[in-house]
Amino acid sequence: MRLPQGQHLAYCTNIHRGETWAETMAALETHTLAVRAKVAPEQPFAIGLRLGEAAARELSDPPTRAAFRHWLDRHNAYIFTINGFPYGSFHGTRVKERVYQPDWTTPERLAYTNRLFDLLAELVPVGVAGSVSTLPGSFKGFNLTAAAERQIRDNLFRAAEYIAKVAAQSGKELHLGLEPEPLCWLETTPEAIQFFEQLRAEHPGDDRVDRFLGINYDCCHLALEYEEAATSLGQLQAAGIKISKLHLSAALKTQPIPAARWALTDFNDPVYLHQVIARQKDGSLRRFTDLPEALLAREEAAEWRIHFHVPLHAPAVVPFQTTADHTLEALKWLAQNPGACTHLEMETYTWEVMPPAFKAKSVVDQLAAEYAWTLVRLKEVGLF
Repeated sequence: MRLPQGQHLAYCTNIHRGETWAETMAALETHTLAVRAKVAPEQPFAIGLRLGEAAARELSDPPTRAAFRHWLDRHNAYIFTINGFPYGSFHGTRVKERVYQPDWTTPERLAYTNRLFDLLAELVPVGVAGSVSTLPGSFKGFNLTAAAERQIRDNLFRAAEYIAKVAAQSGKELHLGLEPEPLCWLETTPEAIQFFEQLRAEHPGDDRVDRFLGINYDCCHLALEYEEAATSLGQLQAAGIKISKLHLSAALKTQPIPAARWALTDFNDPVYLHQVIARQKDGSLRRFTDLPEALLAREEAAEWRIHFHVPLHAPAVVPFQTTADHTLEALKWLAQNPGACTHLEMETYTWEVMPPAFKAKSVVDQLAAEYAWTLVRLKEVGLF
């Protein structure tokens, strides 16, 4: 939906299964239209579309794409953003660190992202900017060489060149947002700023870096880093970095007492990577690649934050809290800087592996409740 000050709000369809286009379309028919009926039946409905490589390739077929555009028109719906982070399978199988493959060292990642922009340029309505979110280069656990890091920068600049060409041909405003994530090549705000500074230095005077590349600020991820939303967003803005999209999302946090460690075993699923960042009593941070590794650690810590996306409206379930306050602070910052970002997307993709205490009876009810929470918060800060 379009908010009064020009922002667009959607939920990300990566919460639903769908690797082929037929599966993606079935999820839109079954779940997205049901959410729309509960949330905004009488107004244009924005969709945050997740397209893996297989679905993107199939949607590139002109008759298939024409049929989808007709479907959007028929249901008074529109696309403004595509989640291009997961390239392959994202549900029902071991994802873990595979979600970062192929990374930005590879031609496959570049070709896939370029295809998404070809699609987006045709799907996004006239007068609406289009964004794609992507992984932040690679995963630190892949132990990248200096040559590999240079390849990431080169491929991302090639993406900016391609987006510039598509934008010029289509007349649409388009941009790619790198999504910092714990233990990834870019995981913190300072690392993101350093990356843009280096890319600018390698391409002096070329404004395509800043016009077509930016940051997809995921509130869950940056809260995990113990960053403050207003500070981080302000630093990005001061550095001249486009805030391509705001992911409205929340993580778990807790004190790692025995009861909490025991309760966390319910979140130890075999599908997704659940990085843990522990704040020690002296204020230093220790990072764990996945939840089992953290559960084996025996030293005391003041707090753990766990990369497990939980609903924005989730209540505090003892012994847990959530980082939804970080999302609220991001929205307050946006209310003070309304032109800084126009793409808002709720992203709680962990529905299938979420413990029962944190989810509603159906995914449609879950998403409707997230919309309700978000719209109330947007109203409180003056954006709705």
